[in-house]
Amino acid sequence: MTASTQRARWSAFAVCLMAAGLAVLDISKVNVAIPAIEASLGATPTAVQLIVAGYVLAFGLALVPAGRAGDLRGRRVLFLIGVVLFGLASVVCGFAPNVTILVIGRLLEGIAAGTLMPQALGLLQRLFAGAERGKAFGLFGAMIGLTLAIAPPLGGLLVTIGGAEWGWRLVFLMNVPIVAVLIPLAARLLPPDGVRRSARGDLDPVGILLLAMTTLAVMAPFALTTGTAADSPLRWLLLPVAAVSGTAFAFWERRYVRIGQNPVVDFGMFRSRGYRHGVLIALAYYGGAPASMLVTTLFLQLGLGVGALQAGLSIVPFAVAFIVASWWSGRLTHRYGRPLVIIGLSIAIVGWGSAGAAAVVLPADEAQWLVPLSLILAGWGAGCVSAPNQTLTLNDIPPSNGGLAGSITQVAQRLGAAIGVAVLVSAFYGTIAQESFALGNLTAYRDAYRNAILAAIGFFCTAVIIAVMDERWRRRHGIRPMTE
Repeated sequence: MTASTQRARWSAFAVCLMAAGLAVLDISKVNVAIPAIEASLGATPTAVQLIVAGYVLAFGLALVPAGRAGDLRGRRVLFLIGVVLFGLASVVCGFAPNVTILVIGRLLEGIAAGTLMPQALGLLQRLFAGAERGKAFGLFGAMIGLTLAIAPPLGGLLVTIGGAEWGWRLVFLMNVPIVAVLIPLAARLLPPDGVRRSARGDLDPVGILLLAMTTLAVMAPFALTTGTAADSPLRWLLLPVAAVSGTAFAFWERRYVRIGQNPVVDFGMFRSRGYRHGVLIALAYYGGAPASMLVTTLFLQLGLGVGALQAGLSIVPFAVAFIVASWWSGRLTHRYGRPLVIIGLSIAIVGWGSAGAAAVVLPADEAQWLVPLSLILAGWGAGCVSAPNQTLTLNDIPPSNGGLAGSITQVAQRLGAAIGVAVLVSAFYGTIAQESFALGNLTAYRDAYRNAILAAIGFFCTAVIIAVMDERWRRRHGIRPMTE
C-alpha cells in the first residue's frame, strides 16, 4: 500500500471521527443548558424530557434504516446528507422561539445523527482490516471519550458566556461552524461510493416502517421515565405494541427475503455468534455506564451540594482514562480478543463499586473528590470494553454490510442506555422518596446513589456472563481472537 493511499485512508478516518464526535457531543452538552432553557422558554418537565430524550429516540430510529441505505446506495452521499441536516437542525434549535420548535429541532438533530453515524462506522469497516481495524476503533473510542470529557464543561461555559437568553442557544449554534468545515472535507476526502447495489424498491419501506414502530415503542417508555410521581404508567402499554410490531417485522423480513429482495435487516448476520454476543454485551454494558454517570452528577449536585461546573468536571477523570484505555486496548484487540473485554468489565465493576462505597462511607467533603477519582478505574474499564467489543463484534461481518451491522450495535447501545437510565434514575429517586423524611437528605442521597450503582453493577455482571460464554465458545472451536 502506497504512502498516498495510507494518507487518504487516515484522512477519511479523521472526517468520520469529526462527524461522530459532533453527534455524540449533542447527547450530553445540552443537559447543562436545561435550567437556562426552562427559564428562557418556560419549558415544562415534560417538554424538558422531550428535548433530552427526543434526540436519543430519533437517533435510534434513524440508525438501522440509514445504515442499510448506506450499504445499498452508498455511504458518502448519506454521510453528507446527515451532516447538512445536522447543521440545519442546529440552526432551528439555536433560534427556536418556543419549546415546540426546539423539540422539533432536536428530533431533526437526532435523525441527522442517526443518518451519519452508521456511515462513519461502515466507512471504518471498509477502510481498515485486521490489526489496523482494531487501532482505528481504538482511536474512535478515544474520540468518544474526549467528547465525554469536554461536553459538560463546554456546555456550561457557553451558557455562562451567552447569559440567560443566548447561552443555551450557543450550545446549539456552535455546531454550525463545525458543520461548515466538515462538509467540504467530507466531499473531498471520503472515498467515492462506486456502483450502487440496488434498485429503488430494495430499500424495503414496509420493513423500515415496522422497524421504526418497534424501536420507538421499545425505547419511548424507558426514555420518558423520570423516576418521579409524574410518570404515567400508561407508557408501558407501548411494550406490547413493540412485541406485535416486532413480530410483524420478523415475518415481513423473512417473506421479503423469500421473494428475492434485500431486507432492511439481514437476520443472517445474527448467525455469527461473535456478532450476536457482541451486540448483547453492548446492550448490557450501556445499560449501566451512561446512567451511572448521570446519577453520579445528580448525587454530587443534589446530595453533596457541589456546583454544576464541578459536577461536570467530575466526569473528566473517567473520560481521560477512557481515552487512554481505548487507544491502548485498540492496539491489543487483535492479539487478545474477548478476554480484554472481560478484564475491562471487571475493572469497571471495581471502579463503580469504589465510587458507590466512597459515597456511602466517606464524609461529604471527602466524597465529592474521591467519587470522581474512583471513576478513573471505571473509565479505564470502559475503554477496554467499548472499542475492543466494537471491533470483535464487526470482525465477522463483510464490509458490504458494515453500515447495517454497525447501526444495529448503535441501536443496542441507545436501547441499553434508555433502559439503564430508567432503572437507575427510578432507583435513585425512589430511594430518596422513601427515605428523605425518615433518615435526612444526605443519608437518603447516599443510599439512593448506592442502590443505583448496585443496579448498574447488575448490568455489568450480565455483560461479563455473556462475554465469558463467548470466550468459552471461541476456545472450544479454536477460533483466534481476530482474523487478520
